[in-house]
Amino acid sequence: MIKAYFQNRKWTIWAWGGGFALFLVIWTQVEMSVLLNTWYRDFYDLLQNAAERDVAEFWDSIFAMRFEWGTFFYVIPLPLPRTFMWIALPVVLTGTAGSFLVRHYGFRWRQAITEDYIPRWRNVEQEIEGASQRIQEDANRFARIVESLGLQVLRAVLTLIAFLPILWTLSGDVDLPIIRDIPGSLVWAALIVTVGGMTISWFVGYFLPGLEYNNQKVEAAFRKELVLGEDDKFNHAQPENLFQLFTGLRFNYFRLYLHYGYFDLWSNMYGQITALTPLLMIGPAMFTGAVSVGLLFQVTNAYGRVDGSFSIILDNWTTLTELRSIWKRLHEFEANLDKYNTGHDVGIAPEAAPAE
Repeated sequence: MIKAYFQNRKWTIWAWGGGFALFLVIWTQVEMSVLLNTWYRDFYDLLQNAAERDVAEFWDSIFAMRFEWGTFFYVIPLPLPRTFMWIALPVVLTGTAGSFLVRHYGFRWRQAITEDYIPRWRNVEQEIEGASQRIQEDANRFARIVESLGLQVLRAVLTLIAFLPILWTLSGDVDLPIIRDIPGSLVWAALIVTVGGMTISWFVGYFLPGLEYNNQKVEAAFRKELVLGEDDKFNHAQPENLFQLFTGLRFNYFRLYLHYGYFDLWSNMYGQITALTPLLMIGPAMFTGAVSVGLLFQVTNAYGRVDGSFSIILDNWTTLTELRSIWKRLHEFEANLDKYNTGHDVGIAPEAAPAE
């Protein structure tokens, strides 16, 4: 699954070069989100004092071509935009280019896996359960999920690098007893809430990977009987067999829905908790005048970025569950390919023995 793409010279340019290009795209988007976070504070402070300001300042804050020298992600000195339009424009362009590149990157990963599996599968004479599904469906789903999650993890890491210092500094505006005396209190709050959420999610979703794995096995058996029936309805795809297989499929899906039901209940509760946390910590300071509306929006945005990065695993728990079941099936498939390998293509008839 991994070696076929990243250790194959044929795919070096796409696997490593394409990965680096995606890194640059995400890097740019994270840097723009940092600039946008600063813009939020200035913009909402402007609205809070709108009666004392000129409306021209409102339009300038959105459309004016204003740049100031800064360092691009603490590394490259560049003139960086300071108004909404010129911050949003790179986000739109890089987002479009990134989405196009991601689709090609994921498909080429699937192609690399497929080209690795097919010759090995043809060398196997023993029937392997669900082989067609592994090559056609699971390889595709594995490549798409891994590249999607991989990009989200990369984005989360870069976001933490960019926003942790910002949120640590903004923690000085927290106005709650005890918490106000803890350096970086907003950072610690995000970390504690996330770790606690992940721990609870692990127990709540404990049975989901196994149920997903079993679900794919019964799906494969049902689909195989239907495919065989396309060519031979006399010996295959009899109604009683199909209904029996579908009954097992139905039973497994209903168990899966039950477990996802209470997991979704917990997930939705967690989402409300994380949305309220920064408001509870920074909101009281507004009543003393220590915090402006702009600062409140900046803190909420920065906290959301950090919390979202910390919560990357929790937010993708169901996707990770699916990936774990796919990984298990493909790992078993690869083990069977190696176990039953005959060393030659069993679909090619051997040459006739020479006459004596």
